[in-house]
Amino acid sequence: METLAIAPDDLVFEIGPGRGAMTSLLAARAGRLIAIEVDRALGEALRQDFRDNPKVEIVTADVLTVDFTALCRREAVLQAFVFGNLPYYITSPILHHLFTHRASIRAMGLLMQREVAERLIAAPGTREYGYLSVATQVYSQPEIAFGVPPGAFSPAPKVQSALVTFRMQAKFKDWPAARHAEFLKFVKQCFAQKRKNLLNNLGGKFSRNRVIEALKNHGQPGNSRAEELSLDGLAAVFDFLWGSD
Repeated sequence: METLAIAPDDLVFEIGPGRGAMTSLLAARAGRLIAIEVDRALGEALRQDFRDNPKVEIVTADVLTVDFTALCRREAVLQAFVFGNLPYYITSPILHHLFTHRASIRAMGLLMQREVAERLIAAPGTREYGYLSVATQVYSQPEIAFGVPPGAFSPAPKVQSALVTFRMQAKFKDWPAARHAEFLKFVKQCFAQKRKNLLNNLGGKFSRNRVIEALKNHGQPGNSRAEELSLDGLAAVFDFLWGSD
């Protein structure tokens, strides 16, 4: 718990509390805890378990429909801390949803499959580096705090897990929301087929000569692939092409 920077007056959102293994620990550290559980039976059991604790609220809902900004406003706080144990199959959608509410989130600690965690923190030139790496690092500073073995869960999964901490500090602070959205659409196109270079992936949107010019302007050869460019490099190519679109 020391890894999670939770202050005594924090509002904490817990995603997927399940049977409440972490809920009591989080509630003891936080000023207020809102646990979001999609399973109605588990949610009702948690309500019974915490019925005498006024600091804890159980919300039965799909996390992808939760308006974290509105909940912060209701609780009269500017920002909250988010903790969650994310299922592999919806890790990416949950992250994207949380990033849309980034202005209301101070920091996060999320448990996830180790393979996904390594993609989030991946550096350019590595096999793991891709769209999800860029999307995460545009909005936050992710770090793997520690690995979690299968035996730490019941029932034990067949995969290794990791706790990833996020400091919610945007990379391009001066960009308006619309530009962030356009940049991520651009990045998704850049990584559309990882084995192909940017000329091929961007060919349907921009002329080949324009893409070559954008890459050379950033000191990159015309046959560069997306995974060879840093976040700043992708932004530089985007700026060059976006201005000509």
